[in-house]
Amino acid sequence: MSSPFPPSARPSGADGSTSADADTSTTADTSTTEVVGNDAAGHFARGDAQLPPLATGATTTVDATPKNAFDRFFEITRRGSTVAREIRGGVVTFVTMAYIVILNPLILGGVTDVSGGALDAAQIGAATGLTAGVMTILFGVFAKLPFALAAGLGINSFLAVSVVGQVTWPEAMGLVVINGLLIVLFGATGIRTAIFRAVPQALKAAITVGIGLFIAFIGFVDSGFVNRTPGGPPVQLGDNGSITSVPTLIFVFGLVLIGILVARKVPGGILIGIVVSTVVALIAQSVLKLGPSFEDPNGWHMTIPELPAAWITIPDFGLIGQFDLFGAFGRVGMLSATMLVFTLVFSNFFDAMGTMTGLAKNAGLAYKDGTFPRLRSAFVVEGFGAVAGGVTSTSSNTVYVDSASGIGEGARTGLASLVVGVLFLLSMFVTPLTLVVPIEVGSAALVIVGAMMMSQIREIKFTKFAVALPAFLTIVTMPLTYSIANGIGVGFISWALVNAFSGRARKVHWLMWVVAAGFALYFVRGPIEAMLAG
Repeated sequence: MSSPFPPSARPSGADGSTSADADTSTTADTSTTEVVGNDAAGHFARGDAQLPPLATGATTTVDATPKNAFDRFFEITRRGSTVAREIRGGVVTFVTMAYIVILNPLILGGVTDVSGGALDAAQIGAATGLTAGVMTILFGVFAKLPFALAAGLGINSFLAVSVVGQVTWPEAMGLVVINGLLIVLFGATGIRTAIFRAVPQALKAAITVGIGLFIAFIGFVDSGFVNRTPGGPPVQLGDNGSITSVPTLIFVFGLVLIGILVARKVPGGILIGIVVSTVVALIAQSVLKLGPSFEDPNGWHMTIPELPAAWITIPDFGLIGQFDLFGAFGRVGMLSATMLVFTLVFSNFFDAMGTMTGLAKNAGLAYKDGTFPRLRSAFVVEGFGAVAGGVTSTSSNTVYVDSASGIGEGARTGLASLVVGVLFLLSMFVTPLTLVVPIEVGSAALVIVGAMMMSQIREIKFTKFAVALPAFLTIVTMPLTYSIANGIGVGFISWALVNAFSGRARKVHWLMWVVAAGFALYFVRGPIEAMLAG
């Protein structure tokens, strides 16, 4: 489901293997062949899998001594990080994705369902902050990865536009809960990891690169640097090929400033750039008194940067528990309701797989086979995020690609997620403060991180066309269709077909065929749903 708003992301698979789902980053017995640490060249290694040193420049080994129990629990020193860096990275991630507390009510609130019911925007805002905070904290504690969760924008748009025209809001949220329970089952039983392991390394690298290009494109669009055209090409620079708005100029200023700070390796460069650019935006708004872009093409694209008149709000949690688990099946029938669940699961499952692959690689935490520490824990907690989103009527909560901004700032552990979660919980009481940072400033950080993620393209052998074409299609489909899941689907299908019919059928894992067939069905779900409705 294409959406004009910045999308989200989600995790992937689980198989029963102990190497992926055990705490592979905890102290290993260096007398065995399963060594976790650095080799003589300073490469982070696990067994025979080697990666470049962490982006932080750290070269800690398995023998690094934790400073205290807190350090040992989150493995801060062992991942080459510090408490200060984790806190800073968590703050950057929150600042970059705080828009969801405002945007989710705009998408879900006020949309009437099939019976004329609607969700209260204030209640959605409170529940959004609560669910994102709790699930991100749980993810940090159990998965110990620097990924933040919040209401998925692709799914909430799908619910608002396509689902509630057929069912009520409680029934729609019941479908989201079922979707989450299935994803938890896939994660706990190993189905997700089995699929994850079946994906060729070149496609995993392409997914990371595609996500980098995708989030950069999101930043360009949300800042007004790239716009639709009335006719002709689908996109253009600014307004008729020119940058005409002050908010977009502030985006450019923030992009250049953050770029310079990162290039000079200034600690906290992304956060410093966000703070300075926000101050510039506040000054510009106080002088120019700009409005929103839907009233003034040269205005702000989402939130207007102004100091709030009131700083504290009291959250209303009236939506919690307002879901109907099986009501949709009685209203639209078993087949139609099952098709809606299928769409939710496919989007949730593979968006998450792609996002977590890209984030783990960007953080320098992925092993040579593409897996990462606490894989199964990550998949299961993310699945419960979908369940929690349905229970609180905020739509499925999933890992956000915006977490890459905190990773770019140096976050490597679950402590950063803990910081993000606490800030989300605080946001329920200080919602006006989340409006201070305009999306134009957050977009600058996304473009910078997108550029960082593009470095994974070196892992793809473009000299082999059977590899090059599926990888290329994966990369370009994500931004051009505004969907991570679409890019993964096109990549799976093209990999299976191109390799099978060019004499390389043995290179296609049987699970790739199963998933490719599922994606083929996913891509034609519209006509199938129309047939079922008729």
